[in-house]
Amino acid sequence: MNSFFYYNAKKVILNIIIHIFLLSIAATCLFPLIWMIGSSLKTQQTVFRDFSLIPKEMHWENYYLAWKQGGFGRYFLNTIFYTVSVVLGIVFVSSLAAYAFSRFEFVGKNLIFYMFMAAMMIPIPGSFVPLYVLLNKLHLRNTPLGYILCMINVGLSTSIFLLKTFFDKTPRELEDAARIDGCSKLGLWWHVALPLAKPVLAVVVVFNTLNVWNEYVLALIIFDSRQLMPLQVALTTFQGEFITQYPLLMAGLTITAIPVILIYILMQKYIIKGVTQGAIVE
Repeated sequence: MNSFFYYNAKKVILNIIIHIFLLSIAATCLFPLIWMIGSSLKTQQTVFRDFSLIPKEMHWENYYLAWKQGGFGRYFLNTIFYTVSVVLGIVFVSSLAAYAFSRFEFVGKNLIFYMFMAAMMIPIPGSFVPLYVLLNKLHLRNTPLGYILCMINVGLSTSIFLLKTFFDKTPRELEDAARIDGCSKLGLWWHVALPLAKPVLAVVVVFNTLNVWNEYVLALIIFDSRQLMPLQVALTTFQGEFITQYPLLMAGLTITAIPVILIYILMQKYIIKGVTQGAIVE
């Protein structure tokens, strides 16, 4: 009886410690977001004097001023267009490539796959010069198409790795049954492989959406026209040579963060399942 009580007490204490640890990690992750939202509702005079997370006087007009002064409307539409185009392109190309690497045998299969994996080790700034030269020769610099193609290339390696690992563990019996019913190779990819890969596709979509939505440096290199710039450029409006409008900057950051948070919330049920199924190599 004593041993049973001791075991249960030990288990309860361990669970309490684990939950306290996880709650502390969650609070650490949420604190910058809460502080950003709180600062966006302050004034330039109180942002450095009022350290409370919830200000006494909330200035909601900061969001209107940030949207108007930063020209968020144009940049917001640009970023939505870039994000949707890049994510769809990555999902289409990476799923086809990953399915081919997983199911078909062809000359140079392993070499090509390892080249994609090796590209993951190259930092993005390391490819700026060759990308600039290549886009100039193809007359794609300062065009949305050139930027979209570059961003698709950035997200391919990781996406192919996740999807190929998932397809490798998918039972082939389902595809054999579909093949007996007369399904083509593209039909197997569309009707069998992609529906099964929804959890991993959700991870690919979220990760690449974050990557494209927050991208800024590559856009400065590719674009000359400010009208083609993504959303992050609008945030530089509030950073002057001698002063930074912190409340408006925080309001702008909150506006840019809301769409990504909504996407994450909508797809959260797939993310953990997708990471565990697609990112663990047996």
